[in-house]
Amino acid sequence: MNTHTPVLYQEVLDLLQPQANGRYLDGTLGAGGHTAGILAASAPDGRVLGFDRDPEAIAFARQRLADYGDRVTYVNESYARMREVAPPLGFDQVDGILLDLGLSSRQLDNGERGFSFRQTGPLDMRFDQTQGETAAELLNNRTEAELAEIFWRYGEEKQSRKYARLIIDNRPLTTTTQLANLIDSHSRQRHRRIHPATQIFQALRIAVNHELEAVETGVPAAIDLLKPGGRLAVISFHSLEDRFVKRLFRQLSQGCTCPPEQPVCTCGGQAALRLITRKAVQATEAEIAANPRSRSARLRVVEKN
Repeated sequence: MNTHTPVLYQEVLDLLQPQANGRYLDGTLGAGGHTAGILAASAPDGRVLGFDRDPEAIAFARQRLADYGDRVTYVNESYARMREVAPPLGFDQVDGILLDLGLSSRQLDNGERGFSFRQTGPLDMRFDQTQGETAAELLNNRTEAELAEIFWRYGEEKQSRKYARLIIDNRPLTTTTQLANLIDSHSRQRHRRIHPATQIFQALRIAVNHELEAVETGVPAAIDLLKPGGRLAVISFHSLEDRFVKRLFRQLSQGCTCPPEQPVCTCGGQAALRLITRKAVQATEAEIAANPRSRSARLRVVEKN
């Protein structure tokens, strides 16, 4: 069984500081790599509640983590719903929470899931293939203006309008290769290091899975579930997510919100969080060499006051 080491593995364990008898929540279980580390570090009786929207990920993690028995509880749900789901399962006031917002290697490497332009497959991109709109349905049914907005907002694609028009003119599109080749053949930067379809694929995946909405709901929910002294670690892979996390952590660690020119605090604001990482932690050169996907990872950690 592939047990590929997850991104920033040791950094996550060092900063999350799992302890024996602790209660932890992994909001993005994936292949279970981070959870395995948390369980090992919190032995003999630490427990983890693992969320994932992808039923295949849950099934794989169950196999990988079988030796840990009932120390792991699995939930086939979005981490955005942790506030409702976790407390009835005994995970209220937890010691630590991890959100690794990246796509798992297993999802990317499976061409049938449609996440990667490097493999031919259906334009699906849903984390949970049992429900919701596929990438193909989105591409083939949205207006030109809607597509341009998706490419610009979620992919920060500078040629968003051009590519939206191109797709409208060449619909229907049903496979990853069709879309990637179409973008590539009309790109002015065909020889750059990053494939010209990268940002379009990112934008579609985020839109199909409502990923930004999940971050905006899930991160505040995670903060609510932490007990005082509990830590939240968030790994982001693109600037939209990292910007939101950075801003929220900074805001909740400041306390007083009075104007700087006001000599005495009148708002009575108390800092809810303490910043454990002042700057985002990034992968080492050695990790990037072993796993190029870790290059864009940004880890931020806070502790609840």
